[in-house]
Amino acid sequence: MRTTRFVMLAATGVLAVTGVTACGADTDTKTAKAGNAVKVKATDTVCEVDVTELNAGQATFSVTNNGSKVNEFYVYAPGDRVMGEVENIAPGLSRELRVELPPGTYETACKPGMSGRGIRGALKVSGSAATVAPDAALSQATASYQRYVQSQTGALLTKTEEFVAAVKAGDVAKAKALFPVARTYWERIEPVAEIFGDLDPKIDGREEVVEEGMPFTGFHRIEKDLWATGDISKDGPIADQLLTDVKEIVAKANAEKLNPLQLANGAKELLDEVASGKITGEEDRYSHTDLWDFSANLEGSKAAIAALRPALEQRSPELVKQLDTEFANVEATLGKHRADDGWKLHTALSKTELKELSDSINALAEPISKVAAVVAR
Repeated sequence: MRTTRFVMLAATGVLAVTGVTACGADTDTKTAKAGNAVKVKATDTVCEVDVTELNAGQATFSVTNNGSKVNEFYVYAPGDRVMGEVENIAPGLSRELRVELPPGTYETACKPGMSGRGIRGALKVSGSAATVAPDAALSQATASYQRYVQSQTGALLTKTEEFVAAVKAGDVAKAKALFPVARTYWERIEPVAEIFGDLDPKIDGREEVVEEGMPFTGFHRIEKDLWATGDISKDGPIADQLLTDVKEIVAKANAEKLNPLQLANGAKELLDEVASGKITGEEDRYSHTDLWDFSANLEGSKAAIAALRPALEQRSPELVKQLDTEFANVEATLGKHRADDGWKLHTALSKTELKELSDSINALAEPISKVAAVVAR
């Protein structure tokens, strides 16, 4: 996690995207091109979006990072609800984001360094588009994935309650044991959980959230106290707030209506999570339990692809074969680092082993990056 991530589009069918104000550029209205194809030029100081008004319907943002820092691009609805995002855009590279948005007002944001509120601009969606019902295979996919989310949120709530109880009881050993287990269920569905404004950073924010004007709370604040000092005597209120926030996320996630593009984008976002936080050891910097998160992100990505599989087999069977091969490769590579019922600590892996994991994730990310385009046909 950083602050907000992932794409959960609120409506099904073809919706609308509004114009994007060129962040750091002029604010004159520039109408959408045919097909709602939008070019975004990002640097360390500028987020230039080449249109400021889009027609209703699916939009494709092609984001090029011309800066020196790794960048991200977001489309936000009011309240910083994440409608779409693409992250881990390395300098000199381009990434594509496909989103569906209903008419309304939005913001775009580039986040050089992958932190902060980003360089923002106004995005207005106008007009209307005929609703296109997904075919049977895609309808089945969203229903299947929704059931998966419900199963994971139920376990997340149960394990968070156990974790909070251990923290409030001052049982450091038990809380340490429960920390990576509870977070497993969060990490599997993180793309869903991250769309609801500031709930994600409250629950899963690292210390950097302080720089963004938020208090350091949630899982990682308690993690720091557990491993850095071993003193959780004052963490009762933080634990109570964590449970309150998790309950809210569970309710919102279970009520959310998903669409097929969300599943495709989410599968890729989870791999970006691995690449940007778990491989580097940034995520669980005090406990070093990053491989639990790595495994959970991988499982969540695989669940989204499994839900889409019938549709993908109809539309691109060769892509399905690639995905199967690369998922199996990552699972085999990660499997080398099992320890009892869990995983080795991040600090126990050599640079060579971490690179092998990174290479396997990058190999899987390539075919997964094609799924959204197949789904959008």
